[in-house]
Amino acid sequence: MSDTNAAPIAPLLRAAPAAGALVVATIRAGEHSVACRGTAVDADSRFELGSVTKTFTALLLADAVARGEARLDDPLITYLPPTARPRWSSNITLLHLATHTSGLPRLPRGSLRTALPAWYSNPYAGYDEKRLFALLGRARPHARPGTRVSYSNLGVGLLGHALARAAGQPYPDLVVARLGVPLGLTMTTCDPNGPQVTGYLRGRPRPPWRMPGLPAAGALRSTGTDLTRYLAAHLDPTDVRPASLAEALVQVHRPRLIAPHTDDRLCLVWNLRPRTGHDLLFHGGATRGFTAFVGFSPQAGVALAALANTAAGPRAPFLQVAYECLRDLAATAMAD
Repeated sequence: MSDTNAAPIAPLLRAAPAAGALVVATIRAGEHSVACRGTAVDADSRFELGSVTKTFTALLLADAVARGEARLDDPLITYLPPTARPRWSSNITLLHLATHTSGLPRLPRGSLRTALPAWYSNPYAGYDEKRLFALLGRARPHARPGTRVSYSNLGVGLLGHALARAAGQPYPDLVVARLGVPLGLTMTTCDPNGPQVTGYLRGRPRPPWRMPGLPAAGALRSTGTDLTRYLAAHLDPTDVRPASLAEALVQVHRPRLIAPHTDDRLCLVWNLRPRTGHDLLFHGGATRGFTAFVGFSPQAGVALAALANTAAGPRAPFLQVAYECLRDLAATAMAD
């Protein structure tokens, strides 16, 4: 990695636990760079992405709209199995799900009971699609759709099921076919059985993360190389094919609403923070053994992905420092 790129991410290298594995990928002025730390870790080592998966789900939604398979204002009930269509689902649209304004709770009802025995290892491994749809009727929106921003793994998980139903493919296959293949993301999958870095929580190794009932909310794994390609496509989709995906890469960044009590905007899943002369788009994620961050600035032409094989505790600064590194990269680029 060149010295030019090393300086802006030095705080991130210090923020991650010294004994852990870390991969930081950056794009600036068209130059791609991946820095790695840790034994047997390189740019192609797979890390769990947690909720960074949601940005891929948002791109699949925008692509489905560009293909004419779905519309943002389609009601969720249209895409649910006939045996799992609660009355409230007719008032929730795909756009509500992608902007966390569905009013749905953060987690499905009944999931905590399943999760508690494995809370510190693999809490959602036993919550599969069958259980999700069996208990869906017991879920109750906390607010009228469109009136409140409330982060919901359940909402984006259901969005993934809707997109899979519209395309006629399971979500893990859909990600590979519509995003992985055209963008060259050769190591980005939901497969928990493939080779990946071992994750750690409080110094103890954790098993591979499994989310069979809600894969669209947090089941993806990826690498520094793949995330560089993914973010490069967001910065410049000009040469991306098919045309539907190029259009989706533009539409996914459009602000859809202003977040309450801030100047931040919500796009399709992505958070957008306006800065002087440029915007920062970003999203973080975590599993029981990993922490991940992705972000970019279209106007500054910079992007950053950070992957660590340690779970972020409530006081861990990793995600905040990753955002600050992105902010500083963009500010430096705008000043050049």
